[in-house]
Amino acid sequence: MSFWWEPELASDATATDDDLAAAGLSSRFDDQIDAEEWLSDNYLELADLGVVSVTLFDDDTKVYGPMSLDQA
Repeated sequence: MSFWWEPELASDATATDDDLAAAGLSSRFDDQIDAEEWLSDNYLELADLGVVSVTLFDDDTKVYGPMSLDQA
């Protein structure tokens, strides 16, 4: 099993795939708890890059999402 996040970018976001990878969005996690903890620690940086929501996958299976990163 490999958990990972798929981002959805705002229409005006200028972040590249390299920017998103550098922020950790290319990371794979052994379990859902590790993936969720990583997101909790990094969602502000992702939002700054223009990520508006994320979806959690376990390999090719959608676990949940999209989940908004909006703080409002």
